[in-house]
Amino acid sequence: MRRAVLCGYYGMGNGGDEALLATLLQMLPQDIQPLILSASPKATETLHQVEASDRYSVFGLINAFKQSDLFIWGGGSLMQDATSARNPIYYGGLMGLAQGMGLQTVAWAQGVGPLKRGLSKWIAKRAFQGCHAVSVRDRHSAELLADWQITSIIAPDPVWALASTPMDIYGDIASPLVAVVLRSHPALTSCRLATITEALQNLQAQTNAYILLVPFQPSQDKAIAQAICDSLNDKFPKQSQIIIQKDPRKLKGIFRGVDLAIAMRLHGVIMAASEGCQCSAISYDPKVSYLMEDLGISGWELENLPDDAQSLTDVWIKDLENKDGAIVSRIDQLKQQALIHKKILS
Repeated sequence: MRRAVLCGYYGMGNGGDEALLATLLQMLPQDIQPLILSASPKATETLHQVEASDRYSVFGLINAFKQSDLFIWGGGSLMQDATSARNPIYYGGLMGLAQGMGLQTVAWAQGVGPLKRGLSKWIAKRAFQGCHAVSVRDRHSAELLADWQITSIIAPDPVWALASTPMDIYGDIASPLVAVVLRSHPALTSCRLATITEALQNLQAQTNAYILLVPFQPSQDKAIAQAICDSLNDKFPKQSQIIIQKDPRKLKGIFRGVDLAIAMRLHGVIMAASEGCQCSAISYDPKVSYLMEDLGISGWELENLPDDAQSLTDVWIKDLENKDGAIVSRIDQLKQQALIHKKILS
């Protein structure tokens, strides 16, 4: 039995990153015993039924590495300095420590960049150069690593392949069901949020839609969901609700039976599409824009969101009325290709 330390943005209460961890555990060979580095070890142990250790404890990190054979780093956008310059330093430091202590290191399902600082690029290059195997989830990451003469395997985001747990929560709610997955962001101004809220009110008025607000990271997203839900209930009582689900398999299962998902978060789009849900995206990040282009779904760049709420509503109504059957084969392909990430683990 081999022992592996798994490192990512785990234990932070982010549904997308917990889904990545759940998929990684699903893909691990049976002869690997995982130890998760987590910001909330007890919560991680309860949620995923695996051993976890404090990601901030230096003593705990060194002890975990001493007892392990592998260090699996990923997945997701870990090596980037857009949200914090500390990310490359933390993850690059862990990779250097693991490699210095003789562990085999694997970079799994990485989304590399953006890297705006020279130091960040240097740290990232050194970290990936020392890996025994690397897989990435988009061609832009693969191209960046290729510029550094680093070979990588490219495959779609692993969450496409995550096994979901169906959620029987809708009862006799009339369709259409519309799920909304927004997140806090500086570009999601009060004016833009008001436009989205008005567009959803229009959607309810014109289609009698039931709105599900799904905060993927409640600590950051719930306030937005609550503000929208309150505004919707003022006009259409009992036609909307907030759903919070910590289990990523159940979170993905929420979208089974939903008619349309309007999502900012990358994994909101992925989970919804993989469950057969029509999707529309509001992109705050290139990774969402790339996926929107790949799937050929409707959507807008957040900073270019139209001021006219009805124009948003019109697009969403068109999505509800004209489901694209051609996308089904593309989604099946993405699910199969996502399993390629499993190969580097064996």
